[in-house]
Amino acid sequence: MSDESVDTDRPTSHFAWSNMFVTPEDDPRSEGGFDDELSVLVNYLRDQRLTLELKCAGLDAEQLARRSVPPSPMSLLGLVRHMAEVERGWFRRTMAGEDAPRIWRHEADRDADFHGAVGDPAVVEEAWAAWREEVAYAERFVASALNLDVKGRHGDGEISLRELLVHMIEEYARHNGHADLLRELIDGRVGQ
Repeated sequence: MSDESVDTDRPTSHFAWSNMFVTPEDDPRSEGGFDDELSVLVNYLRDQRLTLELKCAGLDAEQLARRSVPPSPMSLLGLVRHMAEVERGWFRRTMAGEDAPRIWRHEADRDADFHGAVGDPAVVEEAWAAWREEVAYAERFVASALNLDVKGRHGDGEISLRELLVHMIEEYARHNGHADLLRELIDGRVGQ
């Protein structure tokens, strides 16, 4: 690669504690050591949710809404909105059987959670409020469930709470990988 092809508008990333999200002693995420299946699932999901928050910390509305690589509409703000929709769909509609309409996504634009993620502080506030509300609902649902074998209707079949929690960990882990790259593109900070 020649020096002429280097994008000088992008931040330079260097591994050092100074550009990590948090130092190890300040990291709010757990270090494992859970004794039972429910604790493992709940706490790993909690850590993935915290990771999304960490990836977005300290950014303004414009930075949160900054798109990744054209033509992708993906942004950190879009990921927050998307995960609010995911939480709502799985816990309210699938597990609880509620008639909970989508927040942003609709048939005419299945990516409205990403397309509507614009650099407006009110949009950012709305996204975080929706995400936190859906996470709180999910946490209450799990805490009140009789066991991990509780079933919800999914398509033509069923899904257990156990499988859903594993799926949610996977969903966050996948999108937190995207968030790592998005954040590094914004300010060079790298994730743990």
